[in-house]
Amino acid sequence: MESLKKISKEKPRNLWKIVDSNKYHVHVTISTIDSATKSEEIDDKVIYMDEIEKRKEVYGICGKCNEPGTGDYYGNKDINELIQYSQLNAVYFLKCFEWIPFENLQNVTYITRGGFGKIYSAEWPEGYIWYWDIENQKWERVKNCKVALKSLDNSSEICTDFINEIKTYLQIYIRNIVYCYGITQDPNTKDYMMVLKYCENGNLRNFYLNNSSSINKLYRLSKIANGLLSIHNAEKVHKDFHSGNILNTVYISDLGMCQQVNNKEKSDKKEGVYGVLPYMAPEVLRGYQYTKAADIYSFGIIMNEFLSEEIPFNDIPHDHILAIKICKGLRPKISEDIPKFLVDLIMKCWDAKAENRLSAKELYQILKNWHEEDKKFNNNEIRSQMGEYEKIKEKKFKNISIENKSESIITHPQAIYTSRLLNFKNLPEPVNSSDLSSFQVNSDVPSISENLNLNEINQEDNLNDES
Repeated sequence: MESLKKISKEKPRNLWKIVDSNKYHVHVTISTIDSATKSEEIDDKVIYMDEIEKRKEVYGICGKCNEPGTGDYYGNKDINELIQYSQLNAVYFLKCFEWIPFENLQNVTYITRGGFGKIYSAEWPEGYIWYWDIENQKWERVKNCKVALKSLDNSSEICTDFINEIKTYLQIYIRNIVYCYGITQDPNTKDYMMVLKYCENGNLRNFYLNNSSSINKLYRLSKIANGLLSIHNAEKVHKDFHSGNILNTVYISDLGMCQQVNNKEKSDKKEGVYGVLPYMAPEVLRGYQYTKAADIYSFGIIMNEFLSEEIPFNDIPHDHILAIKICKGLRPKISEDIPKFLVDLIMKCWDAKAENRLSAKELYQILKNWHEEDKKFNNNEIRSQMGEYEKIKEKKFKNISIENKSESIITHPQAIYTSRLLNFKNLPEPVNSSDLSSFQVNSDVPSISENLNLNEINQEDNLNDES
């Protein structure tokens, strides 16, 4: 009995292991997928909650409860009762949500509204939870941070949509996904709000319209692909993927429409689908189920927009006629200054046939490899072509001020870039346009098939570069 009392009074020890982020995710994933049905697209670094022995091997054990670890920087301290779901499921410091009293937030300022709610900025002196210091039994925080507040329409009562978006942040890996720190409530409107990472540079379109530099675009595209892979690793699809939902050029946001793959929605056929028309895959416009391949199509449109620095279909109405043309193979113009190896990848992503598109895993690895080649100082073809692309962009905008660059864009009044309900009837079977055949890969640069070894990707996929 003496020894037991002595043990119980001992200071908890930190028995967590430092995770090799090149080999495993730095925290466990909650979702459990049966090994027999596990998709080959899922990264080998994923460790699930029920893989007890694997968790012990990779993460160690908790020095307080002796249970298998869940990853870096997380203990088992309970948090606010109002976010009980988070308390029961958090496995990582960025998934440890908390109730944040509205009075703790300062200088709350309205920014804009999206398709489903309003966005504000605020200052949070106390800051978000970083990790639980198990030895000193206290939370460590990142103080004096700026945050974004997102309220959904009619959210004075927490609705299903609000809860589902919060849960999505728990269920996916956090690389290149906007962080959610917790929930608050406006005492005046009674609206509940998500407290999110604030992104100073705004969305992807704001970035390229307000910055003259074209440097590091391969890096930024690889990070966006990494974020999409995080979503697909959780066996989810984004469903509303467009340049307005990419922040600071590397973080995917607005997970409100995320859903499980193969989750059949009764509204798909009867009531239409939500989205931004230029970014929506033709099969989705025709009422078919949203898939991972549909997200890849959206990535192709985003990639071309970012490299071309031209808003897709901004000069025509986003109506039934455009939907018909997309199904018949119409795609946004590909700028002539884009290197041909990137043109090839864009076209692969927005192929009319979903089965011909790459997976997020393949897409990320290709872009990551190309970015690493571009960083090398030796004279290789990728670095050479990217250097030429950057020179053309800089020359093009050299004598154009940032203000004039933005003001020169004329957008058709019926070109709509916020998510809305679309319901088009009698759309034709999707096909690729023969007009795109003129975009061929430069013979000096290996094609995607030559540059891509899928076995190597499956074995060596590295998802954990810090953004």
